[in-house]
Amino acid sequence: MWKVPGSFDLTDPLEDIETWGQSVDNVLSSKAGLIAFREFLTSEYSEENILFWQACEEYKTIKNAPEMISSANRIYTEFVQTEAPRQVNIDCTTRENITKNISQPTLTSFDSAQKLIYSLMARDCYPRFLKSDIYQGLLGTPEAS
Repeated sequence: MWKVPGSFDLTDPLEDIETWGQSVDNVLSSKAGLIAFREFLTSEYSEENILFWQACEEYKTIKNAPEMISSANRIYTEFVQTEAPRQVNIDCTTRENITKNISQPTLTSFDSAQKLIYSLMARDCYPRFLKSDIYQGLLGTPEAS
């Protein structure tokens, strides 16, 4: 069993952990997978990617306009605006489109940025995660440092 600092013990069955190696979606759809992936991204100083992705997932479930506006502004301020504390790496056009429309947000306001960050995580971070001490330790295999 592996313990994420400041978190809870990951006790997913080995079969579940092994499925994380099949796709980034399997990692993102598992509570323990999210914790392990976030821990890995934190070690790579790119935790903002998973935090932004999660914030967007939560945002898409909002049902009322006042909450949507408030949440959209939090996401924008935390992750999207230039010099944001956890600014995500998105292209200028995507950032400008979000900025232009932030005063009247919709449930899809962050979709293009979320897709870019998902692609970045899937293409760059996920393969390194699979080779990391964190994932290999959960599998119980020799660490691949």
